[in-house]
Amino acid sequence: MTRRSKNTPSDRPSPTGTPDTETTAVTTITAIATAAPDDPPGAGDRAAEAFDALYAHCATALFHQTFLLTGRRALARESVARAFALAWEHWPEVAVDRDPVGWVRAAGYEYALSPWHRLRRAHRRPDPPPAEPADHALLDALLALPPCYRRTLVLHDGLGLGLPETAAETEASTPAAANRLLNARAAIDALVPAPSDGDEAAEDPAPLAERLGALALSPSPGTLPAPVLVRTDSERRARRWTRTTFWFTLLLAGLTLFTLATAPTRHETPAAPARRIGGVPPHGGSHEPEPRELSLEKKLRGELFRGPARLVPGTG
Repeated sequence: MTRRSKNTPSDRPSPTGTPDTETTAVTTITAIATAAPDDPPGAGDRAAEAFDALYAHCATALFHQTFLLTGRRALARESVARAFALAWEHWPEVAVDRDPVGWVRAAGYEYALSPWHRLRRAHRRPDPPPAEPADHALLDALLALPPCYRRTLVLHDGLGLGLPETAAETEASTPAAANRLLNARAAIDALVPAPSDGDEAAEDPAPLAERLGALALSPSPGTLPAPVLVRTDSERRARRWTRTTFWFTLLLAGLTLFTLATAPTRHETPAAPARRIGGVPPHGGSHEPEPRELSLEKKLRGELFRGPARLVPGTG
């Protein structure tokens, strides 16, 4: 059995379905989304219908793919919900995209592979391993790969994308994607050797692709959120971010106006510090006078009225 390509249907279980099914679904979604101008009556219903069709087509498959990337069922379900919520938030862009399935898949992969999940207590503990020892070993070997290698392997060998499409989706050059793919296969073969059935099996990567497909389909997705709940959550999040942005902007504008009103309009050179001259303390300041200063002040005050007559102001 050969590895499934983009133009050859496969009989093995696939987390993404056959290309013919995907092409039909994408055509249906695009036709629903672009059936009429932007804002006629019922445009919102058509958008919701197209979104629900996209969700029904690839939500379960996206769960299986993100499970291969993370090894955690809860994080895979969360990645599906977050990817579709983001798709509904940007639905005018997604609806006219030539590959809406790829748009959602890229969003789900980005969320699933985010390094910030390591800081979350809910995702620190790994899920129970698969029941089959071979699946357990393959999953451990897959999760030991760097995220970019893991993503390239899942896209190319798991989904059957061509090398140029894999390179484009991982934002890498084609030679770089090929190098990642070869290194990932070598690492997997070193940790989990595939059973050899002769020269053809040694040259054909189909056994690894089949094992990835079987591993992806091993966990049950459970109950994924309904598309209406995903749309509602996306709209609620968008309103919350809009309110937060509005109040933050208002606060920033208020602080700016307050600063402009209270800031000095010209530069004033600070006065030089006072100095003691001839034993006379400087004028002003908040220091405690010394006994010598007090005696000098008393002496000066006394001599003012008992000095020469020329220094005493006249009274007549």
